Amino acid sequence: MKPAGQKEALACAVHAARRAGALIRRHWGVKKKINSRTRHDIKLQLDVQCEKLIDAILLGAFPGSGVLGEEGLAGAAEQPWRWVVDPIDGTVNFTYGVPHACVSIALQERVQEAEDYATVMGVVYDPFCDELWTATCGAPARLNGKIIHVSARNRLDEAIVSIGFAKDRQSLRANLPVFNALVGRVLKMRMMGSAALSLAYVASGRFDVYLESGIRIWDIAAAGFILERADGEFWRRALPGGDQYQMLASNGLLRQKVERVARQARKRA
Repeated sequence: MKPAGQKEALACAVHAARRAGALIRRHWGVKKKINSRTRHDIKLQLDVQCEKLIDAILLGAFPGSGVLGEEGLAGAAEQPWRWVVDPIDGTVNFTYGVPHACVSIALQERVQEAEDYATVMGVVYDPFCDELWTATCGAPARLNGKIIHVSARNRLDEAIVSIGFAKDRQSLRANLPVFNALVGRVLKMRMMGSAALSLAYVASGRFDVYLESGIRIWDIAAAGFILERADGEFWRRALPGGDQYQMLASNGLLRQKVERVARQARKRA
């Protein structure tokens, strides 16, 4: 995508994220309509409303593109360009009155040789703190317009590490020993409930590491790219089942140390 196109796409994604964020804020004090509930997750009617709003803005401006979102597929399938959208990342937080959730929008280009997509733009918007993270190819990551960079911390005992637990029991069994091993080695452990914000916090130098053993592409596509543009390391490995990943995101200085602790913990478990 040419620079002019990048600028237009970024402006469109920012507009969509802010519009959805405004809708989320308007529903902050309103009783939430739950569409479905599982053991470790909640889906709201507002998730659907926000995604429809975002889809309408993105596809209205770029009618030849597609949208892959938590609520399904929209627009043209198998196109050279697709948007990857999580309308409310942190839905359980939001439902329970915890003001830690965000809108996540990535733009991806199809890579024919790899038969996959590569992210070229990311937008994450926290409507409660009015914080907007953005990044495009060839440019630094920004928070509310200011350039951001990952931390320079390289010691585990000085690090803040965020960890997430996916919705399935296999992920819980895999990450609980890692959590128990790390909690005595690092400065602080955090479980925030929003993957995109945890990644954005690593990109901003607030956190140093964030790991998950089963996370969906729409949770991490935008913020993972933002982390890379902030000179961080966004390591991930595709898992069976489609659009799901094992992930260890960091400032680029701590991944091997965390991996070593994780390997030892899983062997002992």
